[in-house]
Amino acid sequence: IHTMSLIHDDLPCMDNDDLRRGKPTNHKVFGEDVAVLAGDALLAFAFEHMAVSTVGVPAAKIVRAIGELAKSIGSEGLVAGQVVDIDSEGLANVGLEQLEFIHLHKTGALLEASVVLGAILGGGTDEEVEKLRSFARCIGLLFQVVGDILDVTKSSQELGKTAGKDLVADKVTYPRLMGIDKSREFAEQLNTEAKQHLSGFDPIKAAPLIALANY
Repeated sequence: IHTMSLIHDDLPCMDNDDLRRGKPTNHKVFGEDVAVLAGDALLAFAFEHMAVSTVGVPAAKIVRAIGELAKSIGSEGLVAGQVVDIDSEGLANVGLEQLEFIHLHKTGALLEASVVLGAILGGGTDEEVEKLRSFARCIGLLFQVVGDILDVTKSSQELGKTAGKDLVADKVTYPRLMGIDKSREFAEQLNTEAKQHLSGFDPIKAAPLIALANY
């Protein structure tokens, strides 16, 4: 699903990007028609994989996980963030609240789903699932703030995708609204908050999530 979202995000009708993971984007190599279909196929395959390859988990939990994932990428999740992102390009009056909505839905929703699905399938209580959801939301926002900072401080070669593209597309970003220093402070704050949501869990089991936040 993540790869699908990148293939579709890079399309000429969306962000119109030529570079992804250090290579030409899917539509540049295979054409727009195949890129759209490749995304569709990956999306379908994700749900097929969950349905047929999840072993040793009660069916009710698998169904709940499938529902959670579907919601995270639909009109209340990833798609909502993308729509507002597209509508916000070039606008002068986009504020922090709107920017946060875009990122919590566009980037955060997938990160949230990946963490919450593990909690559901692993037998977490409702309270544990929600604590992990809050952790993931912080991480989703943190990922985007750092991404925005890197876009203006690193080269295309270092990033593996086109650097400085947000400025060219006149996109609203955290550095543009807050400046680089305040954006870095905000990232630190989100990192601290994310880790606070993990208190109460086994420290050894939570260690990979803490490492993810720090990374």
